[in-house]
Amino acid sequence: MSGNGTPQDPWQLNTPPGTSAYTIYRDDNASPPLLVCMVGTTRLTYLARAVDDLAAMLRQHGDWMPLGAADEQKEPKPGTVEAWGRAGDNPVGGWYGQRKGYRGRFGMYLPPLLERLGLVELEHGPRDNRVRARSDA
Repeated sequence: MSGNGTPQDPWQLNTPPGTSAYTIYRDDNASPPLLVCMVGTTRLTYLARAVDDLAAMLRQHGDWMPLGAADEQKEPKPGTVEAWGRAGDNPVGGWYGQRKGYRGRFGMYLPPLLERLGLVELEHGPRDNRVRARSDA
C-alpha cells in the first residue's frame, strides 16, 4: 500500500479480501472535501470527513463490526459499516457517498484506507470481513 493520498500520488489499496486493487486520494479543492476512489475506470466519491467520522464511530462501538459492503441499490445488513455509512443518524445524516448511483460500497473501500492510516484493524478473509478501532489509535 503506497501513495501519500494526493491526486498525483494516490493511496494504492486492496479490498479486504485482497481480490481487487483501487486507489483513493483526497481532493481538498472540492467543496466539501472529498475522497476520490478509482476502481478501474469507475470513479466513486465519499465525503473526506468519513475517515474521522468512521474512526470515531468504531472507537465508540468498541468491538468488531461487519463491513457489509453493498451497492447503492441494495439494502445493507443492519449493524454493518455499510449501513452506518448511509444511515440517517450518522454525523452527516445520510450518505457519505456523493455520486448518485455510486454511493454504496462504503464498507468495501473506506476500511482499507483507515487501516493504511493506522486507525483500525481489518480482517482480510475471502468474505464476511470485520473492522475495529485500534486500541492504540
